[in-house]
Amino acid sequence: MNSTPARWIAAILTALTTAVVIVAVAILPFLTPAWVDFDQGWTGAIGYTGYTHDELRAATDSILADLVVGPPDFDVAVRGEPVLNERERGHMRDVRGVFAGFAILALLAAVFLAAAIAGARRLGHPERAWAAVRNGARGLAVAVVIAGLIAYFAFDAAFEVFHRLFFPGGTYTFDPRTDRLVQLFPFDFWSQTTMAVGVVILLLAFVVARVAGGRARGATNRVESPRVAASEAIG
Repeated sequence: MNSTPARWIAAILTALTTAVVIVAVAILPFLTPAWVDFDQGWTGAIGYTGYTHDELRAATDSILADLVVGPPDFDVAVRGEPVLNERERGHMRDVRGVFAGFAILALLAAVFLAAAIAGARRLGHPERAWAAVRNGARGLAVAVVIAGLIAYFAFDAAFEVFHRLFFPGGTYTFDPRTDRLVQLFPFDFWSQTTMAVGVVILLLAFVVARVAGGRARGATNRVESPRVAASEAIG
């Protein structure tokens, strides 16, 4: 791994996996009932559904559990009636598939990242791995700022593009007058959650970049100090 191409490839992969892990960690708080309850209250979901707060919580918590833990039945009922119709349940199963795929990617990224840092330490150049981690965090921050600007001025279009990338056409459009899924999770819910996720990603990226940058500088100093001392001794 001492050749220049190998070092570049390792650095790029380390930076990319750093970004994936940061995003995965940032998303976790927003998959909790506490956040969903807060944002549903903020966006007025209870008014769209006609449910009581307890009914709204029971329906949402069941859907969230099926999404995160499984099995992906999404068959919760309120007042003896299914909350979601079959088309809505199908979309939620598609969403769970995307989440599962990203979870696997994040796990693999975390394993690679740990191996890359450990490998760089064994080779005597931990500063290279930490510099790549720092650059990955910085690059992610720049990407999130750009994405945030796009979403701010064209959230509808960005939302549509995102769904077209990950879901079959026609499976993710619902009528807010009749479909519970978009009543439980109205459009404003997603716009506010997206902004909140972006803020958390930026905060995590800043912390990671600071920590990794400090470790990269510290490792570089430890490598250079003996060389400087040896050079001075020879001189």
